[in-house]
Amino acid sequence: MLEPLTPLGHAEPHRETIGAFTLTERVDIALASFATRRGRDADVARAAAQAGIPLPNPGTYATEQLAAFWLAPAMWMVEAPFASYEDIRAHLLQIFNDAASITEQTDAWVRFDLTAADLPSLMERLCNVDLPAAPDGHATRTVIDHLGCYLIKHSATAITLYGPRSSAHSLHHALTTAARSLL
Repeated sequence: MLEPLTPLGHAEPHRETIGAFTLTERVDIALASFATRRGRDADVARAAAQAGIPLPNPGTYATEQLAAFWLAPAMWMVEAPFASYEDIRAHLLQIFNDAASITEQTDAWVRFDLTAADLPSLMERLCNVDLPAAPDGHATRTVIDHLGCYLIKHSATAITLYGPRSSAHSLHHALTTAARSLL
């Protein structure tokens, strides 16, 4: 019998505390990217507003009924609770029909939530995001240990990182090594 594994290869999500930093692997979030098709901006905006799906501006993350962050012009990543939206693509297709191109992303990414009183000291060792200057709700693409990642700043003490699932162990290693360097 096949048993599902987390991106780090465990039966249950991994949680680790190193000094003041807590790293939590999250597998309870469904993801889909969607892009507005040419000439359908108004249709997408109307459908998104009716469904409670934010269409945040560049460099931002927003939450309504679902959450989203900006990827590129007229393109977003949508987050939803996996338990309610296991087939998030099918759900979004019902909302946007042929006005948007929608791609399931849930199993393509590993998500780590990091919390600490001093996240900037950790992140300045890992990427070029100026965390203290970034407002809450800031979302950006960055590189961590040669891996393209998305970083979402929820508050001064909480961020989310998305990295390629196929490189989950490498990203985890980079994060834990940087955290241990601060002990």
